[in-house]
Amino acid sequence: MVKPAFQAFSETEHRSRLKRAREELAAAGYDGCVIVAPENLFYLTGYDSVCANICPQALILSVDESRDPTLLVRNLDLPLVKETSWLTDVRTYQLFADDVAELVREIADDHRITNGRLGLDMQSPAVTGSYMRALEAAIKSQFGDISHLLNKLQLIKSPAEVQYMREAACYANLGVEAARKSLQPGISELALCAAVEQAAREAGSDYPALPTECGSGTRSASGHATPMPKIIGRNELVHLEFAGVARRYHSVAMITMATGDPGEGARRLHDIGRESLLAGLEECRPGARVADIDIGSRKPIERAGLGEAAQMRFGVGIGIAYPPIWLSSLQLDRFSSGTLVPGMTFYVHSWLSLAREGLGVMLGGTYLVTETGIEALSGAGPADLFSI
Repeated sequence: MVKPAFQAFSETEHRSRLKRAREELAAAGYDGCVIVAPENLFYLTGYDSVCANICPQALILSVDESRDPTLLVRNLDLPLVKETSWLTDVRTYQLFADDVAELVREIADDHRITNGRLGLDMQSPAVTGSYMRALEAAIKSQFGDISHLLNKLQLIKSPAEVQYMREAACYANLGVEAARKSLQPGISELALCAAVEQAAREAGSDYPALPTECGSGTRSASGHATPMPKIIGRNELVHLEFAGVARRYHSVAMITMATGDPGEGARRLHDIGRESLLAGLEECRPGARVADIDIGSRKPIERAGLGEAAQMRFGVGIGIAYPPIWLSSLQLDRFSSGTLVPGMTFYVHSWLSLAREGLGVMLGGTYLVTETGIEALSGAGPADLFSI
């Protein structure tokens, strides 16, 4: 068979992932599953689709390794499957004419799993309430949630995945450089973000799962700030969060800058954020507990009496992502369990907000866990405040 023109990984790697997925499903007591989330379809089969959150689709998978899974997609998406996936058992439907849930049931019958215990990646935005209800009505069974199980498979990256993470990081770091070069009083937040995105996209970056975040002046106190047609003035803080993307693998960058002297309070806030980021990173090593990392990052903040300004978790896993989110199930916070393992990739941030003062800083970036420590991939990291 001719290799698909834009296949991101070898068929061998995908089959290894499918084998592990089947083993995890069987160990959890499942006979099979229906997978809808685009990141899971991409991970297991290579199918790269922008339409997952628009049109229903499904990968029907049995724990029986003797048969390949079946992919059901809208008929006009079939060319996308053929150019990105090695999978041959692909079926299509006509939107608004065919009953998608009923077609899924028929495929599940073919795989002899209809009467078994089935899983569904319920936490994906692609699994709407109406779609899940339709699937359960057609199959006459309630699904178990396998979102965490499928996410867990993706936490430790293969060498090929790490290479895509490094490529994505290069695009993100070009965005950091563009932000520093483009920032000046009189530029709008939208124009600044355009410069960042242009630098990454011209170099080869794919589209990100989340839009670029930007807040300047008093808007810097906002966390997930949507860039506005606000003109950035003199002596203001400006922070950005964005990602470089290589074959759906994301590497996130963050940076806080200033147009001149933003004042003593702003400089102090940035210094405390930098200390927090350094303290958290010092806790990051193979075998480190995620709760200890988050607790360590908060110590400089609490010593400064700014605990209420830190409405953050220190970090979260990152990898394959599609709109509307790029987070994975790995959480680096004091409320979670788990440890860092070589091959994991995550991004961290020290995010501090003083709403009354209209000040906020965001520092961080993406890191790879190695056998001996962590490696910085993208972002400005614990740098001094960049001022023009």
